Amino acid sequence: MVDLRRLRALRELADRGTIAAAADALHLTASAVSQQIAALEREVGQLLIEPDGRRVRLTPAARVLLSHADAVFAQLELLRADLDAHAAGEVGEVRVGAFATAISGLVVPATVRLRERAPGVSVLITDAEAPEAFLGLARRELDVAVSMESPSAPQADDPRFTRVALMADVLDAALPVDHPLAGAERVPLADLAAEPWVAPPVGWSCEGVVLAGCQAAGFTPRVLHRSPDWNAVLAMVEAGLGVTLVPRLAQAQPPPGVVVRPLTGDPPCRHLFAACRRGAEAAPSIAALLDALAEAAAASADASASRWTATATTTSATPASSRADGTWASTTRPTTVAVAGSSDTSSA
Repeated sequence: MVDLRRLRALRELADRGTIAAAADALHLTASAVSQQIAALEREVGQLLIEPDGRRVRLTPAARVLLSHADAVFAQLELLRADLDAHAAGEVGEVRVGAFATAISGLVVPATVRLRERAPGVSVLITDAEAPEAFLGLARRELDVAVSMESPSAPQADDPRFTRVALMADVLDAALPVDHPLAGAERVPLADLAAEPWVAPPVGWSCEGVVLAGCQAAGFTPRVLHRSPDWNAVLAMVEAGLGVTLVPRLAQAQPPPGVVVRPLTGDPPCRHLFAACRRGAEAAPSIAALLDALAEAAAASADASASRWTATATTTSATPASSRADGTWASTTRPTTVAVAGSSDTSSA
């Protein structure tokens, strides 16, 4: 009989690479984790780890054991889900981790939907980016994570998690109102190659999407300014400090001095998904939230498509020139500025 706590310790050791890191993830001492691994070795009658410099290396026997461990953990989640299903009605608490624009654009609308149909389900929301959101799932600190495809997110075939595709969040060009391309109905991304750029911080998932889109258009953006806050990014664009690509989930209220335009061709997008521990998707409260997230994503995508169809507007902007300091100069500003995606116009 294999002790599940010891099996989980081996799983964490495999994920973290060191006894100390596994102990931290399990909220145990390193000595306690070493004792659990030693006890597991006695249980299975085989050596499971061996020294590898300052780290430890899993033996082939450990790999065999772990190949079954994820299935065991998934079955435990199903067991918990079946027990939950016997509870009267959909009741429970669901802890959700998501990045900021997913919280405002998807998680909050999903929570409102869920509150209407399952008032017994309480949703607790935490701002969490990958990979922290998935560490929270693995440690059972979160029940659902909303994230985007990126190198820091687990692969779709990761046996620990079940994933639900939500939406493709398209990125559009955000320009100062007096930019030469502000009057264009659509902007070729390659035409922004020589511009100064504002972008998310280095290493952030969305920064990777922006870089990949620009590189597919044949250039690497010259980033002068960075911020993790889209409001700050758009404020810098409004001030003429650069251009950017902004996801549609972050376009709720563009500043009046910013023009947002769709790109020509196949635009870059963030592929958003929800994830939970494999097997937990059968729990009524988690299943209800996953359904609500899918509905909120579909509604957001439909609203975005309708908005862009309805706002095929043109503006008459006086040609401007780019200064060396990254700002734009023009003799006059457009009389009427239409921000694509908004029914409002601003006099400038």
